[in-house]
Amino acid sequence: MVGCQKCTMEEDSRNSGTAKFWRKTLTAPAPFADEVSCQCQAPHEKLTIAQARLGTPVDRPVRVYADGIFDLFHSGHARALMQAKTLFPNSYLLVGVCSDDLTHKFKGFTVMNEAERYEALRHCRYVDEVIRDAPWTLTPEFLEKHKIDFVAHDDIPYSSAGSDDVYKHIKEAGMFVPTQRTEGISTSDIITRIVRDYDVYARRNLQRGYTAKELNVSFINEKKYRFQNQVDKMKEKVKNVEERSKEFVNRVEEKSHDLIQKWEEKSREFIGNFLELFGPDGAWKQMFQERSSRMLQALSPKQSPVNSPTRSRSPSRSPSPTFSWLPVKTSPPSSPKAASASISSLSEGDEDEK
Repeated sequence: MVGCQKCTMEEDSRNSGTAKFWRKTLTAPAPFADEVSCQCQAPHEKLTIAQARLGTPVDRPVRVYADGIFDLFHSGHARALMQAKTLFPNSYLLVGVCSDDLTHKFKGFTVMNEAERYEALRHCRYVDEVIRDAPWTLTPEFLEKHKIDFVAHDDIPYSSAGSDDVYKHIKEAGMFVPTQRTEGISTSDIITRIVRDYDVYARRNLQRGYTAKELNVSFINEKKYRFQNQVDKMKEKVKNVEERSKEFVNRVEEKSHDLIQKWEEKSREFIGNFLELFGPDGAWKQMFQERSSRMLQALSPKQSPVNSPTRSRSPSRSPSPTFSWLPVKTSPPSSPKAASASISSLSEGDEDEK
């Protein structure tokens, strides 16, 4: 059997002189109350809320009790238990869970059975101990048996079992500590969502392999749900095709934009290079002018200067006589005077050569 947390704390207190409280629930599920053996010798003194808020007495934690159905355990339940656990500096939280018989009798049918609800509470980090088959109305004998100091619950009057408020006698005894409800989440809200969206959940579970009998679905509704599932699959395929086509179009637009931008850049570069070559002050014009000036120089070379030195003739060689090999056409003299003038000019030339 597992020892209670109070005994563990007393042993640590004797060894170290401080009120250290070791919580096994940090590494393991919370124990059940009927599986815990407590051999505490210290008397259970009555505490006031003021004393509990100060953290006294130092030899034991304040034992806080919270009860409920805890069907479909959710964050609202966890937050209520967190508030109950942190009401006092040093507290030990006991959680009572009502059985299926009591719950079905006074409240109604549950989604989870009692074993599932017990196990869900054991794995909540704020719970130190779970009391199975908790009573619907708290009796003095129950409070004394579990040495409960305070009862934590929301302050809204809870009418049930023929009573306007089942916690009325606890409040009158000064043992009630209120907690705050979490708005927007409750077991009834979750069940309402399931009922509202029943068709969606039924179709989903049929698709996952559950039978129509397990879901309490008629033959006609089963065929309708399966047909709707097929329609949804087709819609999903069409949606995927549309998304892919949109992605393809977007990619083509991006690439076309990039191509146009690159083409504009290349065209500007081409025009700039063309202007550099063939513009008014381009390199092609300068090159053409240079080449044309070279061609003009080659076609019409400059004449040698008049005062340039003549080449001296070699003394060993005599000047070679010049012969006129080609016949020279001479027009006949128009008159005897002209003929005599031409003969005299020829004779004068011969004398000069001699």
